Amino acid sequence: MDDRVELNAVRGEPILRLERRLAHPPEKVWKAITDPKELAAWFPASVDYTELRPGVPMRFTFPGEAVVDGTWAGEVLEVDRPKVFMFRWSHDVLRFELMPDGAGCRLVFTQTIGGGGIGRLGAARSAVGWEDCLTELVAALDGVAASPNGEFLPRVERYIAEFDLDTGVLAEAGDDRDIRFVRDLVWKPADEVWSVLVEDAAAAVGGQPPVRAYNEHIPIGTVTAVEPPRILEYSWLHDGVPVGRVRWTVVTDPEFGTRVELSQNLPRHLIALAPEFLAAWHVHLDLFFAAVHGEVRCGWPADRVAVLTERYASIVA
Repeated sequence: MDDRVELNAVRGEPILRLERRLAHPPEKVWKAITDPKELAAWFPASVDYTELRPGVPMRFTFPGEAVVDGTWAGEVLEVDRPKVFMFRWSHDVLRFELMPDGAGCRLVFTQTIGGGGIGRLGAARSAVGWEDCLTELVAALDGVAASPNGEFLPRVERYIAEFDLDTGVLAEAGDDRDIRFVRDLVWKPADEVWSVLVEDAAAAVGGQPPVRAYNEHIPIGTVTAVEPPRILEYSWLHDGVPVGRVRWTVVTDPEFGTRVELSQNLPRHLIALAPEFLAAWHVHLDLFFAAVHGEVRCGWPADRVAVLTERYASIVA
């Protein structure tokens, strides 16, 4: 592969950027990125529009998805043959720019991610997805089968860390503080995520939390709320006394995918524990993300928790 995907911000909007050197002239590549029949060879959805002109509505459908009359989720925004093609797809804006480069050309692709902070959460999976799509594009232009870019999980984990999508925050909560994490889980069904969280345990109010819902850094109390497959909440202890709650929330969003929101309220007099707790949940959610995607990792990475504790100490100081 060429350069890796970058995540930048322009006027507060997150923008993914990916560049490829193509061994084909701009006119040939232009057809591959604008003709719906040629888009079918590499673009993630079927694309439908009546003409290549700004203002024309566009429709995107995925394999097995029924086409609904009158539903147009996009719009052509800019056409400058054979240089620039830009369009809106739901909340996002995709832009393809072709620049002559010897006998071939250079393609600069950007995705301006809509949806605010929730949309930005999915930047890592989008980066992996567009890497694969542009690999398919290159193969289609070359007339060969595409070579795999590698397994999804290690690639998306690398981008999650690189784009800082795994970091928790310590937020004001009245007189106290809240530790908060929000992690994208791609498009996993809520029932599947819940099954990973509780495993074979029958979580019930008054009982012990499922093993995968806690870690050794936060002493646990008992379950205080259960609403499968969305909410699991339990008390946590300090000196053997309940002082707050840990809450797992699984959110399924038809536009932005599935995410998990984790919060732990922290009384003000225990604020010194925040860096350790943030580090522990950071690692915990890394392991949970991997488990949701089929890779259960044994052992608790204490060294990584120690490193992250120092990092969070500098952030929350």
